[in-house]
Amino acid sequence: MSEIVKKPWGWENRFAVTDKYLGKVIHINSGEMLSLQYHRHKDETLLVVKGAMDLQLENDKGQMETHRLTPGMSRRIIPGRKHRMIGVEECEFFEVSTPEIDDVVRLEDKYGRQGTSTA
Repeated sequence: MSEIVKKPWGWENRFAVTDKYLGKVIHINSGEMLSLQYHRHKDETLLVVKGAMDLQLENDKGQMETHRLTPGMSRRIIPGRKHRMIGVEECEFFEVSTPEIDDVVRLEDKYGRQGTSTA
């Protein structure tokens, strides 16, 4: 019962959408990036399975840090923490999270999608 959702930067495969958790496989095309965003409630963890990406992630002091993630590496992103994923090369990762699928506040977006998401 998975659903492929096309995105301007690649696609996501929503393979588990429940009232308790959310599971996705996310594919980022080489050189593309997701929006700089945060979530009000959503708590997520990423596990890279293919390629390489840079995760820009806000630290405890409010400063952005870049982490190069390659297969087998994971990171947790807690609610309220600004972040962005960038495809250094074509990459795929699992995202498991709490179920708030539309909880996205976009701060910057190269595709013109700033604002709060409803999709």
